[in-house]
Amino acid sequence: MTDQGKKVLLASPRGYCAGVDRAVETVEKALEKYGAPVYVRKEIVHNKYVVETLQDRGVIFVDETDVVPEGAHLVFSAHGVSPAVRESAEQRQLKTLDASCPLVTKVHNEAKRFARDGYHILLVGHEGHEEVEGTAGEAPEITHLVDGVEGVDRLPDFPDGQKLVWLSQTTLSVDETMEIVNKLHERYPSLENPPSDDICYATQNRQAAVKKIAPDADLMIVVGSQNSSNSKRLVEVALEAGAQKAYLVDYASQIDDDWFDGVNTVGVTSGASVPDILVREVLDHLKEVGFGEVEEVTTTVETITFALPRELRLPRREAPLEA
Repeated sequence: MTDQGKKVLLASPRGYCAGVDRAVETVEKALEKYGAPVYVRKEIVHNKYVVETLQDRGVIFVDETDVVPEGAHLVFSAHGVSPAVRESAEQRQLKTLDASCPLVTKVHNEAKRFARDGYHILLVGHEGHEEVEGTAGEAPEITHLVDGVEGVDRLPDFPDGQKLVWLSQTTLSVDETMEIVNKLHERYPSLENPPSDDICYATQNRQAAVKKIAPDADLMIVVGSQNSSNSKRLVEVALEAGAQKAYLVDYASQIDDDWFDGVNTVGVTSGASVPDILVREVLDHLKEVGFGEVEEVTTTVETITFALPRELRLPRREAPLEA
C-alpha cells in the first residue's frame, strides 16, 4: 500500500548504455556461436550481477591473457585494452573478440594521434581503472595520469614549447573533470583541449537526469557496483545536486529500511552497466515500504546503438526469390 505523499522519482535515462549493451551481447553471442567456455579479460562490464550470470553460463573471467589456453576464444572487455595486451593475445594465438566500447576506442585513437604528433598527454582518470590502463598503454612514455584535482600538483614541469593535450576517462563526473581541467589550464596555459568531448554521452545523460531529480529527493538510491566508476559518480552528483542522502547498492536486499526515516521522496537511478531487472527489484522493495507512486523523470531519450564485432554479425540474408 502506498503511503500518502510518498513517491519515487525514477531517472531516465538510466541503466545500460549502448557500449555495455554491445559488450554483454558480444559475450552472449560468442557463447551461442562457439560454446563454453568463452574467456573474458577482466570483468566484461563493472556489474556483479552481469558477471555472475555470465559465469553461470560458462564464461571464465581472467585477469591476464597468459592464463588462457592457447587457441581459445577471448573477449576484451568494454573498458578497452592496451597494445601490449593485444600482442600477448596474439602470441598465444587466441581468437579474440573486441568488446571495447567504441567511445573508449575513440579516446585510444586520440592518444595514438597526439603521441605521433609529439604531444605529452595529461590523462584525467582514476588510477588502476582498466580503461585508464588501456588508454595510457597506447603511449605510456608520454602519458601522465591526473587522478583528482590534487593530481594536478603532482605533474612534472615540462620544457618550454612542449605540446600538451588533456584526454579523459569516459565515465567521470563532468563537473569534477571541468574543475580539474581548469586547474590544468592554470598551470599549463598552452594546454590544448581534445577535439571532442571524451566523457561519453551516457555518463553525461545519467548525471543530468540525477541533477534534475536530486533537489527534490530526500534519499537517492543508485543501483550499481562498487567498482563501477560511473555508478559511484552518480552518488556524488546526487549529493552535490541537493539530495539529502545517497547510497549505492548492487541489489534491493542491500537497502537498509532505516534510510527511509523522515523520507517522503526517493530518487532512483542506475549506472550504465546495470540491467533494468535490478532496478525493478528496488522499485518492488520501495512499494513494500510505502513508496508505490512512481514518476519517471525523462531528461533525454537515447537512440544510439553500436554494431557487434564483425565476427558475430549475422550474414545478410539473400532477398527471397519471387514466386
